[in-house]
Amino acid sequence: MTKHLRENDRLRKIVEAFPKITVTVLGDLVADEFVFGEISRVSREAPVLILKHRDRKVVPGGGANAIYNLADLGVNVLPVGVVGDDEPGKLLLRAFRHKRIPVTGVLKDKSYSTVTKTRILAGFAHTAGQQVVRLDREPSDGPSPHLRRELILAARQYLRASDALLVSDYGYGAAAPSLLNAIREKRGIDKVPVTLDSRHRMLEFAGVTAATPNESEVEEILGIRIGNDWSRLVAAGDQILGQMNLESLVITRGKDGMVAFPRRHKPVDLPIFGSDEVTDVTGAGDTVIATFTAALAAGATTEEAAQLANYAGGIVVMKRGTATVSQQELLEALEKAPPVTRPH
Repeated sequence: MTKHLRENDRLRKIVEAFPKITVTVLGDLVADEFVFGEISRVSREAPVLILKHRDRKVVPGGGANAIYNLADLGVNVLPVGVVGDDEPGKLLLRAFRHKRIPVTGVLKDKSYSTVTKTRILAGFAHTAGQQVVRLDREPSDGPSPHLRRELILAARQYLRASDALLVSDYGYGAAAPSLLNAIREKRGIDKVPVTLDSRHRMLEFAGVTAATPNESEVEEILGIRIGNDWSRLVAAGDQILGQMNLESLVITRGKDGMVAFPRRHKPVDLPIFGSDEVTDVTGAGDTVIATFTAALAAGATTEEAAQLANYAGGIVVMKRGTATVSQQELLEALEKAPPVTRPH
């Protein structure tokens, strides 16, 4: 059996094991709203397009998208988060129930506004819409002290039956570093691997097993510019590994793929799977951490988990809007092409 066949067989077995694992997700739940309009004419009131409303859809975004991705991969997923008693919140809960995702850990509060990101897309009949503006609606404050306590209790309860904890921090308070610290205080819970996707404060988290930032986030938190400098990228990855005491790190690089940093091993450079002519990167990071976490929970090594996350990322960026990758799509991708690495 050739090396590629052995690798593919190993990756396939990991993906097939997904339905046997359970992952708790502590996350900022976001409603991604897409409003589609057909270009009618230019307004007389201002130099802007007038759009005739054609369609609207609301799908899970942010931490909710990571949850949705895990469910589509066949993983048993247990979400912990907060939504408001409003239409976006109700639509998120409806979407979870449609996928048979338990919602007892999702708190609904009248004083909280569900984070909603509205994208206006314009186009002509029979053409794909182009995003022209995005409007974000955010709560003025994060979850109340009472909601924070309830989030901690729900996460602790779920973790007793989980193989991993995924933390999806978009900065809205439901997945803050202090909450993770409080959750991990309970004896026994610290044995569960923790993966992190944090937009702007990754270095503030402690007790994390693995993280999956993109290159621009790494540049922001370290105050550096990486560009195409491989040695600078490796130095940045090693710095984060050491500073956060991680077991593994994956830095995603858009059309340049991703780099996996296994602790005490050389970094592995993975070219993007499929075409580098990307359709839409919305939510791709959620797909990457969902797949990476599922693979680690199923017993994958850092490189194996990164390879599967790379396949999933390459698939999802070819879809429009906030999308997911299914277990079957991942298996079909493995059949089409063996995993590839770039030498350095």
